[in-house]
Amino acid sequence: MSKMAINLPATVAEVTAAFYRYEAALVSNDTTVLDELFWHDERTVRLGAGENLYGIEAIRAFRASRPSAGLIRQLSNTTIVTFGEDYAVCSTEFTREGSEKTGRQQQTWVRLPDGWRIVAAQVSLMN
Repeated sequence: MSKMAINLPATVAEVTAAFYRYEAALVSNDTTVLDELFWHDERTVRLGAGENLYGIEAIRAFRASRPSAGLIRQLSNTTIVTFGEDYAVCSTEFTREGSEKTGRQQQTWVRLPDGWRIVAAQVSLMN
């Protein structure tokens, strides 16, 4: 196996920008940007705190029906690791005002012809 370039600065910068663009869209419920940043494919997976979504159509339906109130959150322990120039994993914890629970989010990003896209995501809550 050849040595892989991990955390190339330019790639980290690109993924970091995409990650925070996603976060801004999430807390403002900008479903257009949220949809743009997911891979438009039936193999895209988003495992949520209370739902398992398989395929972009299921993810779109979830976003369309999700309440838009109470989405603001504070991130902590955000880690972005890139592998080569086309693959990244973003992990973060979050809290929301009025909740004692800590959330966890992990996303797998891949550079596709139309840009960086989330191909798999997982969200969970800790007690």
